[in-house]
Amino acid sequence: MDIKSIIKKPIAEEFEAFKKFYLQQFSSSQPLLDSALKHVAGTSGKMMRPMLILLSAKSCGSVNDSAFAAAAALELLHTASLLHDDVVDESNMRRGVPSLNAVYSNRIAILTGDYLLSTSLYNVAQTKNNEIIEGLAQLGRTLSSGEMSQLELQRCGGFSEENYLSVVRNKTASLFASCGCFGALSAGADISIVKNFERFGEILGICFQIKDDIFDYYSHDVGKPTGSDIREGKVTLPALYALKHSTDYNIRSIGEKLNNGIALAEDEITALIEAAKSIGGIEYSLKRIEEFRTEALELLHSLTIPDDCRQALTAYLEYVVSRDK
Repeated sequence: MDIKSIIKKPIAEEFEAFKKFYLQQFSSSQPLLDSALKHVAGTSGKMMRPMLILLSAKSCGSVNDSAFAAAAALELLHTASLLHDDVVDESNMRRGVPSLNAVYSNRIAILTGDYLLSTSLYNVAQTKNNEIIEGLAQLGRTLSSGEMSQLELQRCGGFSEENYLSVVRNKTASLFASCGCFGALSAGADISIVKNFERFGEILGICFQIKDDIFDYYSHDVGKPTGSDIREGKVTLPALYALKHSTDYNIRSIGEKLNNGIALAEDEITALIEAAKSIGGIEYSLKRIEEFRTEALELLHSLTIPDDCRQALTAYLEYVVSRDK
């Protein structure tokens, strides 16, 4: 049995039902909006975040309508933010296909994102769970705060591992943390259990982002060119390690430029990528992933949950840390 099958096994029926429920959110009686929504629905990813909500709910009892509504709300919020990001970043591709703004226009992409955000709010209201409703509202604020923190670092410098992890927690890990939290809440779990699932999700998100950042140092088919993060002024963990430990004058000069918000030339980007590889930045980043993985496994072993759910969540963690794209 492959790793994805292990992940889905405890929630196979629920996940199939959820996918049908989720796709129903992408329809409208307004023809242009309906066309745009169908395009967005066609670019949906693997739905790993909703899967985590369903697994967390199943681990704590059962998957109910509240879990479905919470999962739809979170994924719709995330999808709306991606539509807006594509406009801001002037991106023409999303998951290997033309982005909505490229196919239609920036205006239609923004309006469609607004519609999906409203649909997210409608769904979270259906949970009738104030903690989940408040959690989704806070998640939206956290995601925006993370984006602003990253922009501030790009403009003003102040790069460090501490600041890097802070941005990762806000931008990526908060989504996964909310998945663990919402799933447990939907099943009526005690607050201590909810917090454990929230932390497990947060660790998943941190590992996911560090691994994603490592891909930027190699030629991978992940939808972005090598060095795109550094080119955009984003200094991720491998480069941070190189900047901290390199004794090379040129690399230190590159660090000073970045901390002063100065864009790097292509040869400087190449030099920093090579330094991250040669000095040990990749190995250090993988070591940090392993440290977080160990914490997550210890947390899972401490929980009293069905064996198939524990196996599925363990497989989920392994999928995140071992993926190659």
